[in-house]
Amino acid sequence: MMAKNIVLIGMAGTGKSTVGQALAAALGWEWVDTDQEIEREQGMPISQIFAERGEPEFRAIETDMIRRMLDGEKRVVSTGGGAVLAEANRRAMTEGGLVIALKAPAEVIIERVRSDSSRPLFQGNVEERVRTLAEQRKHAYDFAHVAVDTSAYTVEQIVRHIKDRL
Repeated sequence: MMAKNIVLIGMAGTGKSTVGQALAAALGWEWVDTDQEIEREQGMPISQIFAERGEPEFRAIETDMIRRMLDGEKRVVSTGGGAVLAEANRRAMTEGGLVIALKAPAEVIIERVRSDSSRPLFQGNVEERVRTLAEQRKHAYDFAHVAVDTSAYTVEQIVRHIKDRL
C-alpha cells in the first residue's frame, strides 16, 4: 500500500527538513515545510508571529496549514516540532499519510541547533531548553507509524529505510 503523503514529525534538530528534501527527491514527490509555508503566507518569521500574536494564534495558523498540505497527495510534509501537541493535528497527520517520527538523543539535537538563532523555543540556554523540551515531549511523537533515530544513520540510509516501509 502506497501512502498518500509522508508526514515527518519530531523535535527541532532531528532532521525533518534535511530528510524531507532528500526523501521527496528520491520519491519524485513535492516537499513542503509547514513552518516555511506559514512564514511565506504570513509575511513574517515564526518568531515574530509568536512575539506579536502569541503561541495560540500561531498554533491555529499551523493547524490550518497542516490540513491544507495533507489535502493533496505525493507530498513529503515536514512539520514544526510542536505541531504534534494538538489532537486535531495528530488526527490530520494519521489520516493524511504515513507518519514518521524522527528522533535523536538530546546531545545530538543540542549540537545541531546550538548556532541556529531562528528557533524561538531554543533561545537562552540551549542545553537546558532542549533537555526540558525533550522531557516534556517524551511521548508526544509515539502516535507515529514509524520511528527512526536520525543520529544512527546517514540521510541516504534513512531515506532507504522509509522507502522500504512504503
